[in-house]
Amino acid sequence: MARNPDRELWIPRKRFEAIVAEALDSIPDDFRSHLENVAVVVEDEPDEETLLDLELDPEEESLYGLYQGTPLDERDAMHSGALPDRVVIYYFPLAEDFTDEYHLRREIRRTVVHEIGHFFGFSDRRMREMGY
Repeated sequence: MARNPDRELWIPRKRFEAIVAEALDSIPDDFRSHLENVAVVVEDEPDEETLLDLELDPEEESLYGLYQGTPLDERDAMHSGALPDRVVIYYFPLAEDFTDEYHLRREIRRTVVHEIGHFFGFSDRRMREMGY
């Protein structure tokens, strides 16, 4: 659902970004060490084209996060030199749906872990089974 980018939310963007960084820091070192070529970024919200590509209705649905890249289990020797994978965490949908810091922190961590799970090759179904 389109939002006004000039709208002020209850949590400043800088604080939101700090919570995303904390979520990344909470990932165990064994996994985090494999994320050197993964950029984790915060964007305001997914654009309409992204939502439509994912078969979501931009008027009714949004995303909290998105993994963009090639999962580790699908890579071959030709993948070296490719652009870095990206995990995008969306500020507006999360900050509007979770209106206190405790619940927002929990959902940001869940979203970060979910999207990084895609990098490691886990499906949405498997991630749901694991609680993400």
